[in-house]
This record gives sequence, C-alpha cells and structure tokens, in this order.
Amino acid sequence: MTQRRKSKKTEAEPRRVNRRTFLAGAGAAACVGAGLWLRRKMFSKRDKTKAEKQPVENPALPAGEWRAVWVSYLEWTAMDFSSADSFRAGCVQMLENCAGLGLNTVLAQVRPFGDALYKSQLFPWSHLCTGVQGQDPGFDPLDVLLQEAHTRGISVEAWVNPYRLRSSAAMPPNLADGNLANTHPEWVCTVDEGLYLNPAEPAAADYVVQGVAELVQNYAVDGIHFDDYFYPTTDESIDAAQFAASGAGNLAAWRRENVTALVRAVHDTVKAADPTLRFGISPQGNPDNDENQQYSDVTGWLASGGGDAVVDYLCPQVYWGQGFALHNGSTRFAFENIVPAWLAYPRAADVALYFGLGAYRVGVGDGGSNENSLSGWSTGRALADQVAFLREQGAGGWALYRYGSLFGPEQTSLAAAECGALAAADGKESA
Repeated sequence: MTQRRKSKKTEAEPRRVNRRTFLAGAGAAACVGAGLWLRRKMFSKRDKTKAEKQPVENPALPAGEWRAVWVSYLEWTAMDFSSADSFRAGCVQMLENCAGLGLNTVLAQVRPFGDALYKSQLFPWSHLCTGVQGQDPGFDPLDVLLQEAHTRGISVEAWVNPYRLRSSAAMPPNLADGNLANTHPEWVCTVDEGLYLNPAEPAAADYVVQGVAELVQNYAVDGIHFDDYFYPTTDESIDAAQFAASGAGNLAAWRRENVTALVRAVHDTVKAADPTLRFGISPQGNPDNDENQQYSDVTGWLASGGGDAVVDYLCPQVYWGQGFALHNGSTRFAFENIVPAWLAYPRAADVALYFGLGAYRVGVGDGGSNENSLSGWSTGRALADQVAFLREQGAGGWALYRYGSLFGPEQTSLAAAECGALAAADGKESA
C-alpha cells in the first residue's frame, strides 16, 4: 500500500491554513491562472504519445494490487449525519465490509456538487450532511472517515467532481449562497437542468485547483480522484466566446487542451504537497467518448510520465460483461475485448492502469444484445471472474462501482454471493 502521510491532527478539527498560505504550500505556480494557461500551451507542443523508455519509480503507486470501491453521494444519503458518533458507526460498518472483501482503498466522494463533506474555506457544506447546503453538521465527516480507515490500514482517496454544481433542478434541491453558481455565475454554463463550471474559464479551473490544494494540505488523504465528468456537453455554444478569443483552429483539440491543463495543474499541486499522494482519473470505458465527447486526452495522459506526468493512474469504467454485444453486433466493448484494448495503449512506466467494474450490474445486466446479457451477471461470481481475468492480463488493480450495490439496503442474496466470491478470490472470509 502506498505510504500514507502522517496526520498531525489529534482532534476532529483539521489543521487549518489560510487561503494564501495553502496556495503557497501546495505550489502556487500550479494554481495561478497565468501558469495554468502557459502549461496548456506547453502541453500542446509536447509529444503526448511517447511512453517512457526506462522504468520510473513512482512512490504514489501501491506495491501490490490496488483494490478499491467507490463510495458516492448515493451512499452518503443512507448514512446518519445526526452526530459524529452516528456517522462514525456507519463508517466503521462500511470499512469493516470493505476489509472483509480484501479492499485496500476507498474512493470517497467529498465534493459532488461544488460543495464539501469537509471543512472548507472555498466550498459550502454539502446538503448531504444536513439536508441544507451550506449548513454545518457540527463535525467533520471526512476527518472521521480518515481516522477509521487509516486505523484499519485502508487508504482514502478524496473523490472530487471538478465541474459539476448541480445535476438537475432537484439535485441539490437548493444551492447555498456560497455556491459558485451564485458567487461566480460568469464561470457557469447550463446544460439541460444541470449547472457546471465552464472548462474554458481559466479562473474556474484555478479555483478547482485551489480546492485540491486545500484538501491535500488540510487532510491526510492518500490521494485525489476525479471521475469522468469533464466537458458536460458537445454543444459549441457554451464556450464559443472563449474559443473565438483563443485563436485556436480546432475546437475539439482546444477543449482537450483545456481539460488537460486542469488535470496537469491538479497533478502538480498534489505532488507539490507530497509526492507519495496519488492522483488518478476514472474515464469512461469507451475511449472514443472520452476523447470526442468529454474531451479527455486519455491516451495522452497514459503515455505521459516522468517530468511530463499528468496522472498516476487511469481507471476506465469497463462496466460490460463477458460477450457484451451492441445491437449492431459489435463486441468491441465486451469485457474480454475492451480490457486488452486499453492495456495495448502506450503507457509510461510510472503510470498505472486499473479497471472499474460495474457492481451495479449484478442481477440487472448490462443491456447488451447478447443472450447472456442478464444471466452473465446472475452467476454470483461475475465480479470475481472479471478480477481473475484482470489478473491474467496483468492489470494493476480494480475498483467496484459502487459500495451500495453490494452492501447495505441495496444488498440482495445475489450481491451477497458476489461478495463471498470476491472475498474468496482475495483470500478473505466472506463478509
């Protein structure tokens, strides 16, 4: 397991620094707007396909297999935030279940909607804590989670959604006065009922980087994790003015540069705080969508290592089963095909490649046109079989989406069987 930073906290109150201090301590050069856009230009001139020739040691990567689970805002809605003790009890149960599966990492969503499940000077309290965005729950949920996880030898990576402020009119139901949608509406674009920071706004990107700096400076997290929510739409109108002002000739390439500039700045900020901290991203399993719909240069990120590193790892979401077929008959995304395809991409020696597995598919199926689209997910060991295949292919690890699909109120007898098979595969007793 990756070496964890020692926390200096002895109480629930995390070590605090003012905004200017943490920006300096985390590498101000990675956080200021001018530097961000300069790096964008520099990156566009780099060879993004050349992998490192010689092995490069990366202290952020675990010595063994990375075995993770996503704990999303959906899991938080089932937790009791009425007191620190009640929340702690829920965390203990969750972490014991994770340990029973042999997992070593929790990807905890701590900023789902431009808000925070921790004490922040930059983002309002999440409504998930009290029902009201901006309302202090009276304790620090992230600090509690870190204490209990680290006691059990489980790493915690802070999962941040960089751009999303609102997914619909009902989520969150009301935005705090301090939400960026209210304090900086000029940074925000609207897509259907959702509100998102505009990836073309350098000030918004810098604010995201500042938020990461705050996290890694104030909390003993083991890393920062982004999911696949980058550009919220392909609509050309959301950043037409910025694109025109840029003088760039290709919209898609320019948008990818926008995203990569943010990702690189986050990576640099994390490493400035502590080189042993991980920074990883979980893109969609379909690389075409990554590149051309969300404008994420995933192949370039994989191949960039050493001084040009952008991420420590990618964990594409390959949420399809064995034999999965599209309605046109294509089996490109069948698990046994898409995993080797990802592994075949040029990859720097110090960048890891993991795979996200669809625990939520258990008993439901993956919607493929193949006859076993449902039955293949009803064996009681679909996930364990996928893990075995990943190990045969030499993948560095895997993550389960999501915790609630295997445990808690959502657990079914089939989910329990999957947990037993996973535990057996990892040499653990069934939970």
